[in-house]
Amino acid sequence: MTDHTATESDASRSTFLVVPQTTDFEVAVVGSGPAGMIAALALASQGLQTALVGPAVNLDDTRTTALMEASRQFLENIGIWSDLRAAFTPLEKMRLIDGTNRLIRAPETTFAASELELPAFGYNVLNKDLNRVLYDLVVAHERIELVEDTIKSVSCDDRRATLELSSAPNLSCQVVIGADGRNSVVRRSAGIETKTWTYPQAALVLNLKHSLPHYNTSTEFHRETGPFTMVPLPGKISSLVHVETPERAQELNALEDDALAAELEKLSQSVLGVIELASERQVYPLSGLTALCMGAHRSLLMGEAAHAFPPIGAQGLNLSLRDVAVATELLCDAKRSNGDLGTAGLLKKYERNRKADVVSRTTAVDLLNRSLLTDALPVQVLRSLGLYTASRIPLVRQLLMREGIAPSWNLPHLMRPRD
Repeated sequence: MTDHTATESDASRSTFLVVPQTTDFEVAVVGSGPAGMIAALALASQGLQTALVGPAVNLDDTRTTALMEASRQFLENIGIWSDLRAAFTPLEKMRLIDGTNRLIRAPETTFAASELELPAFGYNVLNKDLNRVLYDLVVAHERIELVEDTIKSVSCDDRRATLELSSAPNLSCQVVIGADGRNSVVRRSAGIETKTWTYPQAALVLNLKHSLPHYNTSTEFHRETGPFTMVPLPGKISSLVHVETPERAQELNALEDDALAAELEKLSQSVLGVIELASERQVYPLSGLTALCMGAHRSLLMGEAAHAFPPIGAQGLNLSLRDVAVATELLCDAKRSNGDLGTAGLLKKYERNRKADVVSRTTAVDLLNRSLLTDALPVQVLRSLGLYTASRIPLVRQLLMREGIAPSWNLPHLMRPRD
């Protein structure tokens, strides 16, 4: 499962309003991927006049995204889950299998959402289906103005921020939300620096047909080169993220369909039976990014503009939606008190609220990924012991499952069940 920002496709360009009806807003969201569209819908649902600026929405993306239960609750609370739910496949179980050939191997472990009295840990959806529904909701919302354009820069003074657009007239607002990906123009304009790193890995991403049912179970093999993860889609179809060395990923990508399917079936130990390819293949080099701060100069960052890491554990978009929820709550509180939405104090409060969650998730994904790559015996022992403990001690199991969905110690109010 992946959480990459959707890329533009000439074959799937949607129709945005090229020239905005007005040029003055309370909030401007930059970025037309899922995080940007959900941010615009969340803000508008709370009464904020919002501009959404970005390239055409990708309506032909065959990759998938898994939204965990806290994200589902958030979408329900802002009134859009009922529009989205038909496209999702529930993730009722998560199965972890040690597929390495090392001396110390972890026991197979299966986590069930029913242990938490939940119908599912989360819900998997094709990006093209998610983007289509979000786009339709954005188009229909009376408090959202869409502008199909890219921004050249963002500047600000003591009262407003100004977005210089490539083609359309400039826009002004109180605060800019940068959801414009790893190469964020909003981040660069705000002068926010980043820490970046790379991994000796690449992800082969595609969808599979299989002869056996998946029973709404996500199956993840831990291999020496990284995880091999199959996540359920409707029917006998699953999405695959296979992390390999860059060289091996390209070798696999160069195979004919039948040869690649046979190799993937072997790697999956035939747990889903006979495999066929069900989509185009894509290969992505793995890397990470963290913004050194998440807000400055009337701009706040969210999603991959603020943090990015490998597509492991379905953490990417779910972390981004916690950014969205916190930003929405803070901006709505400021509006209710007739305050300025872009003050340095508000941006610092957003940074303080999000920092621990972002650091802990980024560190956890990084450590898990690196623990698979090392042959060091102590690391293998610790990893195996951790999974053994998770498989045998109920309190540990429940803690890991709950924290995997979202951090219970700092969950935004908009992600909590309503009474």
